[in-house]
Amino acid sequence: MTIRRLWPLVADLACVLALAVGGKGSHDAGESAWVVLAIAWPYALAAGVAHVWLTSTGRPTRRAWPEGAIVLAVTYVLGMGLRAASGRGLAPAFLVVAGIFLAVTMLGWRGVVHLVERRRARRAA
Repeated sequence: MTIRRLWPLVADLACVLALAVGGKGSHDAGESAWVVLAIAWPYALAAGVAHVWLTSTGRPTRRAWPEGAIVLAVTYVLGMGLRAASGRGLAPAFLVVAGIFLAVTMLGWRGVVHLVERRRARRAA
C-alpha cells in the first residue's frame, strides 16, 4: 500500500481517536489513558475494514462520495456493533453524538482536500 493510499486511513483513524479522546474527557476523565483505546478500537477496526475493502477493489478512499460515505457508514455501523458486543453501552445520546462527530470529521477532511485540489487545479490551468 502506497503512502497516497495510506494517509486517508491515517486521517480517519485520527477522527476516531479524536472521538475517543473527547468521550474520555466528557465521561471518563478520571480513568486512565487506556480508556481511550477501549473507546477507539471498535471504530478503528471498522475504519480499517472499510479501507481494506475499498482499496482491494481499487477505489480511492479519499473522495467524499461515495467512498467517504462508505467508510463513514462501515465505521459507524460496524463500530457500534463491536462496541455493543464488547459490553460497552450504546446510549441514544452517544449514538447521535458519535454519528454527527464522525460524519463531520470523516467527510469534513475529505471536503477540505477536494476544495484544495480544485483550487490548485484552477491555478495551474
